[in-house]
Amino acid sequence: MTQEASKHEIMGKSLVCPVCDHDEFWTRETLMNTAGASFLGFDWANKAAKNYVCNQCGYVFWFLKK
Repeated sequence: MTQEASKHEIMGKSLVCPVCDHDEFWTRETLMNTAGASFLGFDWANKAAKNYVCNQCGYVFWFLKK
């Protein structure tokens, strides 16, 4: 699966990679698994975080809605 990288803003600020200074990212969602939910088979009930992955070096930002 190929995703197109683009520029993003978080709270009005341009997202820039702290490792390589690149400014284009692709996105994905990742479940924030907890041991209790996983043990009981309720992984689907965990919150999801939005990830921004640097298209140049692969650094990953994680943002979790409160």
